[in-house]
This record gives sequence, structure tokens and C-alpha cells, in this order.
Amino acid sequence: MTMSETSPTLTDRLEHTTRVGPNLAVTRYSERQSYDPAALAAILNEAMIAHVGFVRNGWPVVLPFLHALGDLRDGQGPQLLLHGSPVGGIFDQAGTTGIDVSVCVSLLDGLVFARSAYASGALYRSAVIFGRARIVPPDLRPTALGFLTDHIMPGRRAEIRPMRGKEVAATAVLAVGLTQATVKIAAESTGEQPGDGEDRGVWAGVVPLAVRAGDPRPSPETQNPMAVPPSVQAFVDRLNG
Repeated sequence: MTMSETSPTLTDRLEHTTRVGPNLAVTRYSERQSYDPAALAAILNEAMIAHVGFVRNGWPVVLPFLHALGDLRDGQGPQLLLHGSPVGGIFDQAGTTGIDVSVCVSLLDGLVFARSAYASGALYRSAVIFGRARIVPPDLRPTALGFLTDHIMPGRRAEIRPMRGKEVAATAVLAVGLTQATVKIAAESTGEQPGDGEDRGVWAGVVPLAVRAGDPRPSPETQNPMAVPPSVQAFVDRLNG
């Protein structure tokens, strides 16, 4: 990402909101940890699901949410936006003061098939965020929902009608600040070390993993089923490219 003199990018603004708060230092494989705001933004922008942990009635609960990264221009800087229903438990608990959450976003890039189960593992990129999730107020909700739609389905808003008022009212969004966030990345590993005594006749290596898109399936009511819109084709091409 590059920095504009008149309009800083999301990554530029993240630079001033990361690595603040309690000690987030990783104790195992600490060389994989990063507080780089560009790495944090890249993971949040690529992933589609965030797992959110909170306490409900004394029990720890973890739920998956569609998410997006966006700046609502409310003075809070870039925030993680979580989409849900106003009648959802976490939104009810958040009330007017918010709710403490722990958020994990993970991308699994491959599996390491080493010469022992102990040395085998995974290639991954992950981000953990701690913060107080607050309900986005009604006047900012359309903007937040725009970020969410553009993150999950880039370009789709230009092809469909705008959200109706009752649809916006029937949707809730939580915003989590990024002042307490850390990234951990395992980018390269074969699970072997020189002189480890393992039999080199046993195959070892990495199997890359990725999310792939199937062929778009039009609804039965679509009048031109073969005319795949640009946003849908671009989404498929991005995943399969």
C-alpha cells in the first residue's frame, strides 16, 4: 500500500492504532509474531470469517461472523466490523456500553508433511484482536454495511438496488477497535533441519491449501442465467487465480 498526502490509506492509519495495551507477546515461535499494521490489514482483508469469543451467562462462547475492516470516520480510526442480527445475543449484551471480546481471524495456507508427526504442522497467517465491541449507531450503519458488502462481494453494490431502510434497521453491526492486536505468520517450513537424523528416503514437503470457487449457479428465477455479472466472475477469478 502507498500513502497519499491528502488521504492516508487504511494501513497508514493502522500504524497509529496497533500495539497498544496489554502485553501480547507470543511465547512459542516468537519469531513468527508481528505487529506490522500492513500484515494485520492484509489478513483481515483477505479472510471472510472472524471467530469472536465473549462470555455469556458465565460461559465462554465463540461464534463466527462475517467481517470487514473499515474507518467509519467517527474518530475511532480503522475498526473491525462484525455483521449480525439485532436480536443476536452478543448484540443484546453489548447494549449501550459494549462488550469485551477476543477475535481470531485465520488463513490456512498449507500443511507441512514432515518425516515425523511431531515435526509436521501448518503454514498459516492469523490475527488476534482484543477489545470492546460497540454497536455501530444507526446513522453510521449504512456506511458499515457498505464496508461489509464490499469486503465479501466486491463490486456487487453497483449491480444491485440500495438497501432499504427496513433492511438496514433489521441488521446490526459491532465495531471493535484495533488498539490491541497481534499477528502470527508461519510462511515457510519443511519440518526438517540439517543433521536431524531423519531418513531422507521418506518424502517430506508442503501441500498448499486455498479456498476455491465452484461454477456460479444461477437461481431458478434468473432470467439470463448464463450472463454472469462482473462482480461474480471477478470473485471466482480471484479465488481460482
